[in-house]
Amino acid sequence: MTAGALAGKVVVITGSTRGIGRAMAEACADAGATVVVSSRTPEAVDETVAALRAKGASASGIVCDVACDADLDALLRHAMDTHDGVDVWVNNAGISLGMRRHVDTSPEEMRRIVAINLTGTMVASRLVVQYFVERGGGVLINVSGRGGRGDAASFTAAYAATKAGVMVFTRSLAEEHKGDPVSVLVFMPGMVETDFYGETMEVGPGLADLAGNIRIVLDAIGTPIEMVGPALVDAACTVPGTRTGGVHSAGGGARMMLGGFKLMWARMTGRMKPM
Repeated sequence: MTAGALAGKVVVITGSTRGIGRAMAEACADAGATVVVSSRTPEAVDETVAALRAKGASASGIVCDVACDADLDALLRHAMDTHDGVDVWVNNAGISLGMRRHVDTSPEEMRRIVAINLTGTMVASRLVVQYFVERGGGVLINVSGRGGRGDAASFTAAYAATKAGVMVFTRSLAEEHKGDPVSVLVFMPGMVETDFYGETMEVGPGLADLAGNIRIVLDAIGTPIEMVGPALVDAACTVPGTRTGGVHSAGGGARMMLGGFKLMWARMTGRMKPM
């Protein structure tokens, strides 16, 4: 990541007060951007803004539930009124249901995860792309995740379905806006040790061995959170209208290759439990 790579740019990131989103916000600030943070918790927004400003960054924040259309509109309006515009918008906010069988997921939980992970991304994208076209340029980045490439993701079926939806939606939106001065991108941070996979992760009945397996997988092929922010900055530096429809990944090929051998050895030695 080049110092000053985002100097003069305003970057809005949803779900940016902890975990991957927080790492993105800090990296964008380090790259010189003015950062607008948001989450559903007022105290978390205030703390994150204060921490960024303490490092000398230009930052502001607002409470935003991405499942609420009015909140998304208010977030865009806040960035426009406070910082005279938006150059990069990152749809990062999302929730997971932990690891469980789909039959143990309630219809209400299914609707909530779709509302936040997928519908929220689509509604925000609708607002932001229209704004970018009228403004004359911008970069929209939608964050996908496990299952995003269409692979099976057992015990996270609802989450994976939303992330696959984000992938297809984003690439489709990019096709619709080819020729416009707008870049619509997918960002894949990889498997990162945050509360999604950490000690507080919910593990459903009969899946106790899964927690141990996840630790092994994280050690082998997980993306260090220190790599996520710089990779996001690289995507954010895209010249509007170029690379649109592209998928940006935080993990490196060499790490994945080495991790594959580690996982093979873990299975051969019985450290990974069959599920």
